[in-house]
Amino acid sequence: MQHDPPDEMHSMTDTPLLIVLLAGGKGVRMRSDLPKVLHPIGGRPMLTHALATAQAAGASRLALVVGPEASLVRAEALRAAPNIDIFEQPSQGGTADALLAARAALERHAGDVLVMFADTPLIEAARLRALIAALDAGAQVAVLAFEPADPTGYGRLVADTAGRIVAIREHKDASAAERKVKLCAAGAMAFRVPAVAGLLSRIGNANASGEYYLTDAVAIATGDGLVATAVACSVEEAAGVNSRAQLAAAEAVFQARARLKAMDGGATLVAPETVWFSFDTAIGRDVTIEPNVVFGPGVVVEDGAQILAHCHMTGTRIRKGARVGPFARFRPGADIGPGARIGNFVEVKNASVEAGAKANHLAYIGDGRVGEGANVGAGTIFCNYDGYAKHITEIGKGAFVGSNVSLVAPVKVGDGAYIGSGSVITKDVAPDALALERGAQEERPGWAAKFKLLMQKRKNRA
Repeated sequence: MQHDPPDEMHSMTDTPLLIVLLAGGKGVRMRSDLPKVLHPIGGRPMLTHALATAQAAGASRLALVVGPEASLVRAEALRAAPNIDIFEQPSQGGTADALLAARAALERHAGDVLVMFADTPLIEAARLRALIAALDAGAQVAVLAFEPADPTGYGRLVADTAGRIVAIREHKDASAAERKVKLCAAGAMAFRVPAVAGLLSRIGNANASGEYYLTDAVAIATGDGLVATAVACSVEEAAGVNSRAQLAAAEAVFQARARLKAMDGGATLVAPETVWFSFDTAIGRDVTIEPNVVFGPGVVVEDGAQILAHCHMTGTRIRKGARVGPFARFRPGADIGPGARIGNFVEVKNASVEAGAKANHLAYIGDGRVGEGANVGAGTIFCNYDGYAKHITEIGKGAFVGSNVSLVAPVKVGDGAYIGSGSVITKDVAPDALALERGAQEERPGWAAKFKLLMQKRKNRA
């Protein structure tokens, strides 16, 4: 088997590359109203993972084959790759039939063609580049292959007596001898032939499933005297997703990769198996991440930051040297400045907390700004929503907000101002001013003793 060449050998020729993604499967085993290829891994649909891999592999054109009534799949593909060509496979006639649904793209393309499956999201771009490198090395067909522990159900790569790949035999059609073969097709294939559509058109459906198998292209090509070769990939990369259990298994692989990448990049994960990343999480050097932290999409953590246990964040930037958590939540638009401190049970949404500012306990900071070095006391709430629209709260540099304060937006607290605990602030506060808003405290001597006696009498009568 040909193995993945080293990185320095991954350079390809200038031959244009069309990558076709097959996404016409119904995904019945998912038992979901959501199309199978739109189920997410690492916060991104499987389809979008596959498209990103295809783009990273150097595709000059992209095409997608979908089934009928696939408007959601079409929309996601166009969002991720606006220039993609989309074709419909009217009926489920097999993988070759699916690829031929993109005949128009195949016939107008002069160059290499690579086919991959949108429900196989863990294949890496390096592996697709290795398929093209195999064509550069002299093959006309390159097949991605792997060796599963149990090959049942997979197509076997059949070799001649000289060890050359001559066919791929689907499990249902394989002989007893062929079923002993360990090397299996992983799905992706690359072609450097003059007319791929013509080769595919010669595939028949005289097999146990009555389908047109894309894998039969290997036997037709080698029968024409063309050379086919195999490129190795891991079992993990070859894993397709057809059920919720397989989706969970793919997520586990993705997370293991992401954790290793973060640690290799210089971050400390105290309990790696409890930290969950998204496809675009960016973690700097000397970052410490404690257990049970979840990173949703759009999170950047800069060098030296500390993420304490049980934090959840999406669409957030944690800047250099900041410390957040434990038990803090960051919603989209949260921007925590250098050296800032966000403590337990604090929620930040669409707000900046500037350098050295603190909100250490039980606060909601939404739609606003906390200035440099300011302090936000326990129980402080940014009252940002009036039932119809969101409004902005601004706390100036070095301001001090006492505990249990409600800041009713829109409102500004000036630099260096002081807000007394328990206040409801509805007007702007000038710099360096003290703002208090409390009802007068009333005291009634002996009231509590009289009340307790009255309640006891009522209880005795009952």
